[in-house]
Amino acid sequence: MPVSLLPSFLLYCFVGGITPGPANLCSLSAALRYGRGPALRQWRGLFSGFFTVSMLAVLATWLLGSALDQYVGALTWIGAAYILWMAWHMLRSSGADADDDPAAPSFRTGYFLQLANVKVIVFCMTALAGYVLPYTRSFWALLVVGLFLPFTGPVANLVWLFAGASLQKLFARHRRAVDAVMAAALALCAVSMVWPHQ
Repeated sequence: MPVSLLPSFLLYCFVGGITPGPANLCSLSAALRYGRGPALRQWRGLFSGFFTVSMLAVLATWLLGSALDQYVGALTWIGAAYILWMAWHMLRSSGADADDDPAAPSFRTGYFLQLANVKVIVFCMTALAGYVLPYTRSFWALLVVGLFLPFTGPVANLVWLFAGASLQKLFARHRRAVDAVMAAALALCAVSMVWPHQ
């Protein structure tokens, strides 16, 4: 990637990472509901899942290039279904005691959220295909960018997580309403992912 494209690439990473999406909303919700500690446990899963997706995107982009476009539609529907399941699960466990809640944030839930998060998949594939492939097909160039990407979205997740942690006491009295809003926001993410594909 030419140095002249670096500001555009960094802006792409910032906007893609900070805008609301499933991982950011789950980070906010986990911190609001359970506090910083459990939300950080989930965040480690989000980071690891993002890293996995990024490395798979590097391999896929290097091996298959533009042939992957035909699979984006199926990935979108799978990701939307998983996000809807998370929204339903968030509503179902609304008001449950955090100590007894089997849906409490965990490394596993964060990891699998990112694996099914089409926003992350498309984000990584677009970064690699738009900013690296037009200039080089080098595996090492793809790998360098792929290693950088997990430090974009997950860092933005931390912004949402710490915002939720700082607002936790304020929203504790309105847990059902907050869970309903977060579930509705997740459902909106899922619908917006598949709406153009209908």
